[in-house]
Amino acid sequence: MTEIIFLAIIGAGVILCLLRMLKGPTAPDRAVAVDTMATVTTALLVLLGFIFKRYVYLDVSLVYAVLTFIGSIAIARFLERGI
Repeated sequence: MTEIIFLAIIGAGVILCLLRMLKGPTAPDRAVAVDTMATVTTALLVLLGFIFKRYVYLDVSLVYAVLTFIGSIAIARFLERGI
């Protein structure tokens, strides 16, 4: 039962991030929405790992989090330079 509540909360977070991505008035707002959605996706992977008792999802979520962090830094540098 608890897992269903957590999945609903994560789903609501994804929907809110999608709305901000689509309606974001500026590029930095959209970049923050993408980064937040990546964080929510990481939380979803961890939750799925615990639900299905497949701990490979935890490893995948760690790799995904590191790659997302590197991507966020790249986007921030791109937006900072204004290219």
